[in-house]
Amino acid sequence: QVQLVESGGGLVQAGGSLRLSCAASIRTFSSTAMGWFRQAPGKEREFVASITWSGGSTYYADSVKGRFTISRDNAKNTVYLQMHSLKPEDTAVYYCAARSTSRWSSRNDDEYDYWGQGTQVTVST
Repeated sequence: QVQLVESGGGLVQAGGSLRLSCAASIRTFSSTAMGWFRQAPGKEREFVASITWSGGSTYYADSVKGRFTISRDNAKNTVYLQMHSLKPEDTAVYYCAARSTSRWSSRNDDEYDYWGQGTQVTVST
């Protein structure tokens, strides 16, 4: 059974940093594209970042480009989201997602077939 478990969320002041981790129990993790999405209260889930199977290519939403970095460690079956210069508008539940049918990542959440339970990130002013 595939499981994605996020950790690392919390409360941080504006301008601060957090690192999210997602541990994946996917046998084929090293050939699976991964992504991070977020959902703020009253808003739709939105794309944050994604990474291809090898980590060779990464993609970001314009709102986080230059502040967030997605990476992966295939030896540990883990994907990370390093977040710097956090803003109150980054407050959301952050979800890790796996696109087990492809090595290539996507910005579309309906192309990911496994999801974590989410971790809350709250940025205070």
